[in-house]
Amino acid sequence: MQSCEISSDSTDDPLSSGLRTHRQPRIVVIGAGLAGLAATKILLENGFTDVTVLEASDHIGGRVHSVQHGKTTLELGATWIHGANGNPVYHMAEDNGLLEHTTDGERSVGRISLYTKNGVAHYQTNVGKRIPKDMVEEFSDLYNEVYELTQEFFQNGKPVCAESQNSVGVFTRDVMRKRVMMDPDDSESTKKLKLSMLQQYLKVESCESSSPSMDEVSLSEFGEWTEIPGAHYVIPEGFMKIVELLAQDIPSSTICLSKPLRCIHWNYSAQHREVIPHRDPLILGHPICVECEDEEWITADHVIVTASLGVLKQNHEAMFSPSLPEDKVLAIEKLGISTTNKIFLEFEEPFWSPECNSIQFVWEDEAQLEQLAYPEELWYKKICSFDVLYPPERYGYMLSGWICGQEALYMERCDDETVAETCTDLLRRFTGNPDIPKPRRVLRSSWGSNPYIRGSYSFTRVGSSGGDCERLAMPLPYANSTKAPPLQVLFAGEATHRKYYSTTHGALLSGQREATRLIEMYQDLHGAETTKPNM
Repeated sequence: MQSCEISSDSTDDPLSSGLRTHRQPRIVVIGAGLAGLAATKILLENGFTDVTVLEASDHIGGRVHSVQHGKTTLELGATWIHGANGNPVYHMAEDNGLLEHTTDGERSVGRISLYTKNGVAHYQTNVGKRIPKDMVEEFSDLYNEVYELTQEFFQNGKPVCAESQNSVGVFTRDVMRKRVMMDPDDSESTKKLKLSMLQQYLKVESCESSSPSMDEVSLSEFGEWTEIPGAHYVIPEGFMKIVELLAQDIPSSTICLSKPLRCIHWNYSAQHREVIPHRDPLILGHPICVECEDEEWITADHVIVTASLGVLKQNHEAMFSPSLPEDKVLAIEKLGISTTNKIFLEFEEPFWSPECNSIQFVWEDEAQLEQLAYPEELWYKKICSFDVLYPPERYGYMLSGWICGQEALYMERCDDETVAETCTDLLRRFTGNPDIPKPRRVLRSSWGSNPYIRGSYSFTRVGSSGGDCERLAMPLPYANSTKAPPLQVLFAGEATHRKYYSTTHGALLSGQREATRLIEMYQDLHGAETTKPNM
């Protein structure tokens, strides 16, 4: 049976000196992604020595997955540092020299293009024609105006009208169609082309939101997501460098890899032992037993759960005994998470022109469609674009494609050969160039079928709100449960951050938040004996 090293009880540490337990509190962290590592790092820095991290997969990093490809690094997971001013991930990268080789093209202040760089996006139709640059710019300006309107419902407290169905997609399509159709200067064919472009923009937006469709994203909540000011940065050596920085001072014996969780039995002592009256519940022993899939049971005082929202959706009933409170289950069910995948294609030579920074797929026959959902055999129609990776000195001749939703899961079921052939056919069709060769290599992500992730990142679905993120973050047992030991089960991860969900800095900050919760509780127990946490 696999086992991991558990720190022995100690009697002479500052944390336990104020408690009659005569031991360090035992803390188990579920997951070694950014949230779990950030929590562990702060706990260790503040004198907690009995901390164990259980990671289900065979590597740390969670949804950060940098892959070495020749001399370069490709990101199958997290790619950007979103904003600089006050972003803890940016400051880690900057302070450790990780951004020194980031090119100007890898610093982006743009929003709508998944990679905004020097050069021009080529909007190509399915009949092999390129949409004129001035028409694209005119349409893009209009779209960005309407995008700003979607932010105002939350930011200005505007009520949503019933026709919008409280959906970003429904609202955006409705407003854009009215404005496009009212333009007296455009011909009917131009209007149709612009409406086809709208569908492509909404596919890109879905990839950015990691939603199956923008029709599922809440209009009333959309503006709460907060953008940190400053550019978006790529880390040339790979986002894993941030993971390694977080992990560098964590002893290797603290992290147990390939250690999937089966069930967290919380309030365990209350359920399985006679409660001794008139005693501090913290003295009675460990209130939690963490049951692992390899049959090992680990006792704990506190568990910090950093599992993804996708894993919680699928497994929460089996993961917790007793079951989670009804309001927390409701939050898990209401919040959204979907899959956004990347498809990297490497070519011997570029078939695109030097100024082209991306190839955007505009299907002319989709202008009037309401739902952009496709049967499994047409999964490729959800690929919104292929971006050119710059600079070629670093990446060679590489394109990065984007696909989201159920279609991304369909793609995950295909083999590499099928994906390579399908993408080559698409590129030939949209560029009008039948001579484009097959790529010499294809590499892609598969976040949806990863049993320990189950999706890319969260979004506020229609019917959910930022309050659901906060309910998800609420520790168990709830504060009104007076007899039970406090802060038994804590929750971190990007989906638990109300303003920064879906981001790496949201994940990191959520882990720090839960560690600080525990630090402050023990400071209160000890009075002034412990030093203030160094945040």
